[in-house]
Amino acid sequence: MKKIIYLSLFCIPFVSFAQKKQMIKIVDDKQKNEVVITINNKPFTSLMYSDTLYKPFLYPVYSPKGQLVTRGYPLAPRDGEPVDHPHHTGIWFNYENVNGLDFWNNSFAIPSEKKNSYGSIKHTKITAIKSGNEGNLTIEADWVDSKNNVLLKEKTNFVFSATATESFIDRYTTLTAEQDVAFADAKDGLLGLRVAKELQIPTIETKKFTDDKGIVTTVKAIKDSTINGNYITSEGKEGDSAWSTRGKWCLLYGKKNNEMISIAIIDHPKNINYPTYWHARGYGLFAANPLGAKVFSNGKQTLNYKLTKGQSVTFRYRIVVAGGKERLSNDALDKLADEFATK
Repeated sequence: MKKIIYLSLFCIPFVSFAQKKQMIKIVDDKQKNEVVITINNKPFTSLMYSDTLYKPFLYPVYSPKGQLVTRGYPLAPRDGEPVDHPHHTGIWFNYENVNGLDFWNNSFAIPSEKKNSYGSIKHTKITAIKSGNEGNLTIEADWVDSKNNVLLKEKTNFVFSATATESFIDRYTTLTAEQDVAFADAKDGLLGLRVAKELQIPTIETKKFTDDKGIVTTVKAIKDSTINGNYITSEGKEGDSAWSTRGKWCLLYGKKNNEMISIAIIDHPKNINYPTYWHARGYGLFAANPLGAKVFSNGKQTLNYKLTKGQSVTFRYRIVVAGGKERLSNDALDKLADEFATK
């Protein structure tokens, strides 16, 4: 009898601890034009929304144990990290071809005489902030051309939550067309993040990548023993083979300072073209792009998604950032995906 009581007392606190929700605090720092999100008073991420930026984005992002998991460049460069693709900042949401305008590749590096080919996402207001065991942040933004003509109205709700070992960002973005809008099939989109160099896939080969306007970006090989990342998808594709394949989730994992970091993006069954294509590059770009069907399928599928004026579409994604001795297991990710699918 004593043994049974002992086991019961031992197990109950363990289960409770494992499932315990952390306190999310969300504060709008209007002077810095950023919304700060903390977990149990420790940094998690911030929404950067200054008018000087080309899109709102979450930056930086920390693991549950305080490891930086996003690249520093261009806002806060770190020694030894790559400095390609200056538009890869934190976690963002945009697309390469919206009525012919490139929202994805826009940055300070684009010459002024070429700006008319690019679009920007301008933050307009914060409509809701709520802290608690689940934090909620709702914002609105305009997708505009170089003359500030509005193509799309965006409303995004971020839901933040965490346990002791896992942090979650559930993003629900609704785009409403202010005019007829065409999302032409393109490689660069839709939800993306750029990770710290330790989470890149090791490579000794310098590679060149070309965007839809023929601009070539060189990504140099880095000889660095700390680089040890790897991808795996829900369909079992690993490493560089994850790129252009479909899956309900994709995981990037690797060690940083002796901690195994896991970053997963989970697709939602209600999203267009589910399960999404993964625009997952070994150099640290990790993106879900359901709209680039033609390039990812080698022409076997063409989407060219369109919205008529007044029509809306909603995209739903879950981002998981975890830390521990082992990566998030496939079973754990399947369960997280099944749970997210009910929301």
